[in-house]
Amino acid sequence: MLKKHLTLTGILIATVLLGIAIRYYPGGSQKDPSSPGYDWTNNYLSNLFSPYAFNGMNNSARLWAIGGVFFMSASFAVFFIQFSTKIAPHSAARVIKYGGVGATVFSFLTVTPWHDTMIIFASILGLVSFFYITVLIFKSRLHALKVFSFIGLLLAYGCNFIYYTRTNLEWLPVLQKVTLLASILWILALEYFTEKADFEFTGLTSKR
Repeated sequence: MLKKHLTLTGILIATVLLGIAIRYYPGGSQKDPSSPGYDWTNNYLSNLFSPYAFNGMNNSARLWAIGGVFFMSASFAVFFIQFSTKIAPHSAARVIKYGGVGATVFSFLTVTPWHDTMIIFASILGLVSFFYITVLIFKSRLHALKVFSFIGLLLAYGCNFIYYTRTNLEWLPVLQKVTLLASILWILALEYFTEKADFEFTGLTSKR
């Protein structure tokens, strides 16, 4: 029973920890260094685990945020491992499993001073894994998830486009949170509303 709900449990713990971090963030954002508390429209999630807040104060939210990122990353890793078993053995399953887990490891390492470098690796591996899953969903009869997958992938690519091109960068803090929420809902939908039988006709299902 615990294994079945491991991804959801981890996400809930991560959400609570990140919520506490937001509550204790001292203040300041890219738009206004003197703004009070956490500004949902102008602060990035990464601001929560910086040693110092934008206003120059010691960031009392940092440890809570690092804990939240750890549980969120671990939850996503569990999802990639469990979802890959629904389509194994196949090369796509290996890409989803190892690419996805690799992405979550680098995602957690964004809490370190090497944030920008870790973002590059996490983005590449994550987008590849998400793309493979989306292709499999489009080959299935899971019509509602096709729409959801397309929107989620579009949001993810949109975030990366803005981040790397610096185009309309003022929208990124909001889009970042929308994309994270969409990703959480997407993997929970894949976790609870798909099974091996959904991928049988693609020739990718596990024979075990």
